[in-house]
Amino acid sequence: MTDPQVAVMMLGIFLLTIFLGFPICFTLMAMGVGFGYYAYYDAARMQTLFDNRVFDLLVNQTYSVMANDVLTAVPLFLFMGYIVERANIVDRLFSTLYVAARHVPGAMAVAALATCAMFATATGIVGAVVTLMGLLAFPAMLKARYDVSFASGVICAGGCLGILIPPSIMLIVYAATSNVSIVKLYAGAMIPGFLLAGLYMMYVVGRAWLNPKLAPKPPEEETAHYSFFQIAYMLVTSFFPLAILILSVLGAILFGLATPSEAAAVGALGGLLLAACYRALTWQRLRESVYLTVRTSAMVCWLFVGSWTFSSVFSYLGGEQLISEFVIGLDLSPVLFLILAQLIIFLLGWPLEWSEIIIIFVPIFLPLLPHFNIDPLFFGILVALNLQTSFLTPPMAMAAYYLKGIAPPHVQLVQIFRGVLPFLSMVFLAMFLLYMFPALALWLPQLVYG
Repeated sequence: MTDPQVAVMMLGIFLLTIFLGFPICFTLMAMGVGFGYYAYYDAARMQTLFDNRVFDLLVNQTYSVMANDVLTAVPLFLFMGYIVERANIVDRLFSTLYVAARHVPGAMAVAALATCAMFATATGIVGAVVTLMGLLAFPAMLKARYDVSFASGVICAGGCLGILIPPSIMLIVYAATSNVSIVKLYAGAMIPGFLLAGLYMMYVVGRAWLNPKLAPKPPEEETAHYSFFQIAYMLVTSFFPLAILILSVLGAILFGLATPSEAAAVGALGGLLLAACYRALTWQRLRESVYLTVRTSAMVCWLFVGSWTFSSVFSYLGGEQLISEFVIGLDLSPVLFLILAQLIIFLLGWPLEWSEIIIIFVPIFLPLLPHFNIDPLFFGILVALNLQTSFLTPPMAMAAYYLKGIAPPHVQLVQIFRGVLPFLSMVFLAMFLLYMFPALALWLPQLVYG
């Protein structure tokens, strides 16, 4: 068996272990070390058991992850999101936006989407956003006699926006994987991210206007007693503090006033100050936020260690070159290559989380981008849009399962699936618009950075 054939077998065994449910990061490390031991074994040197370069490779990859400046921002952004989540800021924000949008068709759904978009920018964790909004906004919509499927789709779709809208953790991971500037990625994701959120809101308002039974208007006595000054005060005390924090963090990154890690540190400090101002900063909440931050950061870092070790061995055995030659030999046009790559990522999104797709499988496509003259920044934004579908596509729509886990017993999974399908079509529409008009992702980075 040749080395490239061993590399293909290595990839096949890894895919099999994923479907069997083995822990992915440790499986990557085990397979990287195991196959690397074979790849780097030198029989002529009469090696002892531990005299193999694969162990040096594992240590070097671990050090590379620890020394990566881009990845330093991950735990800081995570901490900002977790502390905001536990400080009861989001429920204030949702109530305020609902009252402010009370005259808009589907006001509560619009407020839920806007809250999801803002909270998603603060945390970037789909499960956290869907779960919190499922506990906060979903019961309120059901109480207001909203259609179950309609309300479910709003929560699931809105909760996924965090992996696209900056400061997205996913974009940080893609930047570390592809060596694309995280600052340019953030700039490139701004317009597509808010375009998708806008499409969601247009759909919600349009459906509620055409069929008011889906989203009944609130009773007049429920919102009539709010004066303009009361609403302004609510916005000042709930919406603007969080908005200012997020815009300050993003502005510092986009305009070069701070590195992503420095801006993330400011965001984490700002989250603590907001929680203290709202008198919600308790020792228990702080401890929970730190624990969740450490746990999630460790998962991401070990995934990087395992993935980089695995991919180094895979490339050394000739697997990357074999795949590259095979794809180039198909003589695909850039359009067909993009469709093929996005289709593979779409299918991988059923059994895998976005982190595993970005760290493990996207690097397989990255060396092929120059051959097809595709900007890796544009490819990254397209992937970020595509990964929305991995959380919304039945039967493996993880956002639907997150919501089902905390929904009332009478809400059926099939109702949630039915609700997410229209929003799934909005994602495909956004991907089509991005492909037809690449300037949606490339205009702002070129304008700001040249």
